[in-house]
Amino acid sequence: MRILLVGAGGVGDAIAKIAARRSFFDTIIVSDYDKSRAERTIAWIEAKHGPQGERFVAAQIDASQAESVTAVAREHGATHVMNAVEPKFVPTIFAGALAAGADYLDMAMSLSHPHPDQPYALTGVKLGDEQFAVAGDWEAAGRLALVGMGVEPGLSDVFARYAADHLFSAIDELGTRDGANLVVRDDEGNEIFAPSFSIWTTIEECLNPPVIWEKEKGWFTTPPFSEPEIFDFPEGIGPVECVNVEHEEVLLMPRWVDAKRVTFKYGLGDEFIGILKTLHQLGLDKTEPLRVRSADGPVMVSPRDVVAAGLPDPATLGPRMTGKTCAGLWVTGTGRDGAPRDVYLYHVADNEWTMAEYESQCVVWQTALNPVIALELLASGAWSGAGVLGPEAFDAQPFLDLMARPESEGGYGQAWGLQERTPVA
Repeated sequence: MRILLVGAGGVGDAIAKIAARRSFFDTIIVSDYDKSRAERTIAWIEAKHGPQGERFVAAQIDASQAESVTAVAREHGATHVMNAVEPKFVPTIFAGALAAGADYLDMAMSLSHPHPDQPYALTGVKLGDEQFAVAGDWEAAGRLALVGMGVEPGLSDVFARYAADHLFSAIDELGTRDGANLVVRDDEGNEIFAPSFSIWTTIEECLNPPVIWEKEKGWFTTPPFSEPEIFDFPEGIGPVECVNVEHEEVLLMPRWVDAKRVTFKYGLGDEFIGILKTLHQLGLDKTEPLRVRSADGPVMVSPRDVVAAGLPDPATLGPRMTGKTCAGLWVTGTGRDGAPRDVYLYHVADNEWTMAEYESQCVVWQTALNPVIALELLASGAWSGAGVLGPEAFDAQPFLDLMARPESEGGYGQAWGLQERTPVA
């Protein structure tokens, strides 16, 4: 297996670092628009694990151009293209991988547009629609596009498959719930606003109308930040208010898993929601470039890109961050014994541990873990397929077994939890 890793930012850097401990691949081509970022990642790996020879090589790539992705993939004989950049680049990387005759993985799917305030079932383009529209091309080529294979979407979708196959005879709701108790501080120790993930992606997810799926209605939208609820997260994180957010799980899970309702809620907090609303009111969430004065004369700049440039790079936040992040799936329905059942399947990442082991902050590290596991399953043949498929299309057991198995026994040493909750009457 020869993997073209597109992007050496926070998540791409963590993917390479996690993979460096594994032996299932021949080469990872770490690529970025700024080649020095790819070289920095490889230098860290070699300082930690010794010379890598041809196991890791650096390359320059332009993710906005499908032709560049194809050329780099062909130059290095890539069998798989791992997309680790912002979702706005999905169309070009996706197309470039197919043209190169390589399989493809991503952690965020093609964007929705326009964003109507009425049901997606009636109008608009949903997350991932542009990728699923060409599934036949991937099937005809005998190539696999494994989409939404991060943590959320990704691990949450694996949990959905596992719940359907092993825990429930009928599912009422698949509800992804994400929360954390992370705090970021400045050099003086004061708590500061610094999103732990790409603000570009966060704005896209949180200000678009959230999607909900119901068996009787199909997909429909609600207002941003709707249906707030307090969810009690495990392992010391505690109660966090979660709200509806647009996310891929709601567009993926109903395609392969039988359930009456599918939702995604994210623990944002009042301050974060207030800032996002202000950005929207000021038009700073827009992606269309505006004409702006500069020292070198007028330039065209996207307001959202300005916001992103003005905030700390999430990849650099680790030393300033404390706490844990939890990704998981709340499942309700009827258990295998015919009785009501209510469980939360989850994985927790502690920033202190991820920084000590990988020098990666916990949110990006947790995201990066899952595509590496998926790539290893594809390399071994435990997972296989053709077309455009989500994680739910594959057997969850090999994934969860490999994830939890100790590193000394060939696994990843990452325990996942199953918390039984009191069924709602």
